[in-house]
Amino acid sequence: MQTRIEVGILGATGMVGQHFIRFLQGHPWFDLAWLGASDRSAGKTYGDAMTWHLGVVPETVAGMTVDDCKPGNAPRLLFSAMDASVASEIERAFAQAGHIVVSNSRNHRMESDVPLLVPEINPDHLKLVPGQQRARGWKGQIVTNPNCSTIVLTMALGPLKQFGITKIITTTLQAISGAGYPGVASMDIVGNVVPFIGNEEEKMQQETQKILGEFRGDHIEPLTAKVSAHCNRVAVVDGHTVTVSVEFSAKPTEADVLHAIQSFRGVPQHRQLPSAPPNPVIYMHEANRPQPRKDAERERGMAAFVGRLRACPVLDYKFVAMAHNTIRGAAGAAVLNAELMHSEGMLD
Repeated sequence: MQTRIEVGILGATGMVGQHFIRFLQGHPWFDLAWLGASDRSAGKTYGDAMTWHLGVVPETVAGMTVDDCKPGNAPRLLFSAMDASVASEIERAFAQAGHIVVSNSRNHRMESDVPLLVPEINPDHLKLVPGQQRARGWKGQIVTNPNCSTIVLTMALGPLKQFGITKIITTTLQAISGAGYPGVASMDIVGNVVPFIGNEEEKMQQETQKILGEFRGDHIEPLTAKVSAHCNRVAVVDGHTVTVSVEFSAKPTEADVLHAIQSFRGVPQHRQLPSAPPNPVIYMHEANRPQPRKDAERERGMAAFVGRLRACPVLDYKFVAMAHNTIRGAAGAAVLNAELMHSEGMLD
């Protein structure tokens, strides 16, 4: 019988924290037992401490008392939805105190000894953790998931890494939920496209090279491909869309590329991890798919959808990819990371 594991959430009152709470409802392995937030929320019941934006507040958490985000009472495994302005010191303090911090925050993603994890693509990057603990003198650890747009791109490219990726050009059409709450003012986004999201292009470029890089004993050798990203905010609620043009050294046929996408499975699928979709990347043959409104919620929001594969006159091939940005791109990604870690014996 599976031994249940108590978990907590850092930054539980924000939008990503709320998505963690909703995603963890009924989880077969994890019991949500602790909620942490800022000083102004600590001591209140969760129902009084926040404004819920995702339908009805789950009864299991409404009456829970919110704690301060300081080590002491929290369970060993913590999901972090902390705002980047405060995440660094708080996450490090918990890791120093022996907690396993599975973080959605951007602060530690590009540190050389911190795994930036997409379980289907680079599960071996978890081998960085022992070195992290030695170098920092931590009893705990920090593992991160990527930026919400990066995860769409890397899930689409993961099956194609075998062909030798040399150049990537990508343009994003990013949903407003990626900006949190209240997010983008309605007068700025309705009937409009905002062609700038702070630091997003840099994150996509650097994180993609790290995720698709190779573990080399004590570090990650980044993918040498050149990556160019254009990032735009659009009037979509949930679901980031990316268009991708990619060049390969191996020059696969279109049939090779399509087969690689359709047959792709990773460690989470082979181990049947609870939050893993049976097919992590789903190819759609319709000429006008994927679409956020029709596809983002499918597979509990945990799959990436790819379509419109065709020859590219500048590079080799181009296609469209889309995934749910607050589930696969945030809360669900971190929960799947923790499931992978448990399957590796890292939570014992």
